[in-house]
Amino acid sequence: MDTPGDVLFARYAFPPNELGYCGPDDPDVLLRHATAAGGTDGGPADEIARRARLFDGAWVYLELIAAAAGITDPLDARVVEAYWIGNDLLDAVDPDVFLSTLRQRFAGQLGGPVAHRWRAMPHAHALAHHSFHVFAVYPWTGLLAVRSATALSVLDSCRIRWGTVTGVDGARVRVRSRPLDWDGRRLRLGADRVESVRWSTGPDFTDPAIRHPPAPGDLVACHWDWVCDRLTAAQLAQLATRTEHQLRAAGG
Repeated sequence: MDTPGDVLFARYAFPPNELGYCGPDDPDVLLRHATAAGGTDGGPADEIARRARLFDGAWVYLELIAAAAGITDPLDARVVEAYWIGNDLLDAVDPDVFLSTLRQRFAGQLGGPVAHRWRAMPHAHALAHHSFHVFAVYPWTGLLAVRSATALSVLDSCRIRWGTVTGVDGARVRVRSRPLDWDGRRLRLGADRVESVRWSTGPDFTDPAIRHPPAPGDLVACHWDWVCDRLTAAQLAQLATRTEHQLRAAGG
């Protein structure tokens, strides 16, 4: 893939960082460095790498994927793509090692419904993919029965969504995608809807995470209220397959 791994990480990590959910303070630094980095040695690339290590959740996955693939840099583009989108590097991660590592790193988050899901989930269903963290490690899946509207909104925003751009409105685009649906028993993808998502933070639209405005027909990945990147058809297929896998594992 053409995008350097540090830039790719920043594009996908910026939205929850901006909301204060993970990572260090001053999220605009991450986005600004993503625009300037371009894989250069030192400067922006080093700052992204420093900040990436402060994302307690994502960094563990990146380390595990890199180690299993024999790649020394957790911010290698193939590793970053595997975590956020999905690729064949995920299949090299031993599920036993993966789950054992997460239980050690996230021991404080494993109470109640989260611990139950992990105990009940066959190890073969555990992937070192962002969707696993959303549907298995975060507590929101376990809260669907009691706080369904809030939990469903958080899960849908936090996962990496995919869709097709249908129009551009300044710093926002309209994207046709399939939201999560909860019928009281199963979590699954629902019918198509059109949502409005930002692609830029600047009033003159000159500092996007992706350098040029998305255009109608583009396939894009979204995280919270943010267009992270354009997707190829192969990447979209990977993202959809890995997400569906974790939805089934979570009882969807």
